[in-house]
Amino acid sequence: MNKKEYIEEADNCLLHVYNRFPVIFDYGKGVYLYDELDEKYLDFASGIGVMAFGYGNEDYEAALTTQLKRITHTSNLYYHVPMIEAAQKLTKASGMDKVFFTNSGAEAIEGALKTAKKYAYTKKGPGDYEIIAMENSFHGRTVGSLSVTGTEHYREPFYPLMAGVKFATFNDFGSVLANLSDNTCAIIMETVQGEGGLYPADETFLKKVRELCDEEDILLILDEVQCGMGRTGSMYAFQQYGIKPDVLTTAKALGNGVPIGAFAVTDKVAQSSLEPGDHGTTYGGNPLCTAAVSQVFDMFEDYKLIDHVKEITPYLEQVLDNLVNKYDFITERRGMGLMQGLVLTIPVKEVVSKALLEQHLVVLSAGSDVLRLLPPLVINEQDIDLFKEKIEKVFEQFV
Repeated sequence: MNKKEYIEEADNCLLHVYNRFPVIFDYGKGVYLYDELDEKYLDFASGIGVMAFGYGNEDYEAALTTQLKRITHTSNLYYHVPMIEAAQKLTKASGMDKVFFTNSGAEAIEGALKTAKKYAYTKKGPGDYEIIAMENSFHGRTVGSLSVTGTEHYREPFYPLMAGVKFATFNDFGSVLANLSDNTCAIIMETVQGEGGLYPADETFLKKVRELCDEEDILLILDEVQCGMGRTGSMYAFQQYGIKPDVLTTAKALGNGVPIGAFAVTDKVAQSSLEPGDHGTTYGGNPLCTAAVSQVFDMFEDYKLIDHVKEITPYLEQVLDNLVNKYDFITERRGMGLMQGLVLTIPVKEVVSKALLEQHLVVLSAGSDVLRLLPPLVINEQDIDLFKEKIEKVFEQFV
């Protein structure tokens, strides 16, 4: 089949929940994607923050090939070495104590919410426990994760959702206090809001929330599905704030392309929350995906990838700041590390489309007005220079 026929067949047999761009990607190499005609695209999206090491990495592929030839699934009724090694490396990298592997970030959020409710149940007994979430947040599209997503148009078609969720204003501690009650069991937020527009948590705000959770014996859940795994210049963004959550969610680059997520908890939480029969998964933590996680953590160390992110970030920020100064329709830059956004007054979706179809540059949007950049963490200055060249050709059409 040709490209047109493939797209028509996709539209015939796939549920239309994505407005896909008319591009068929066939393979990747380094920081580039290639379509079915072998045309080359610079990737500054990394599969929405997934492909930390880019494409075609031989070390990663060798580790998965080795595991693929051994065993890919056992169920969680038994032990296997890849899951144990992945859990060891994740707890070491995050400073958390216990891990539960899931198939996705949304499932990690579901587990975190159940953990918070069970913790309150164990400590206080049955009750109508509540969760404080943040406006402008995004946590996923399952019923539970959607219930704590702070954007009305995502939630509205699916009411009634999970009860007992209140929304506070991100970075406004007074708003959190106003939503606090005797029934509050957790506060959930992204350390850096992604879909909502690349807003990092204010340090004072996050520390006050941490203190509040300690005082009230409620759980702080930090969602680092997108901002974790080295993207902001530390393995997890919260590590730059001098605090630690009670529950951490992680996914995306955790597996560098295989579907896996996790939620991790402290010993204190583990001792008073989920126990056998409370939670489970058939595929979560399978040998193939956890072998990928184990290899990813090894590669972070071997490649000194966190150091590289710290070194390359100022160059990307300077390039973006220069674009802000050059074009009146770019009002500001926001973000941390290699999780950056440009706020536009021109149609961001049109910019994303033109970049892809005209310049073969893959970028993302966030919210209604932010051009979002989540490049592979292995980018270099030459990649950033090429990004600048391509995006300026798009921007010049709006001058």
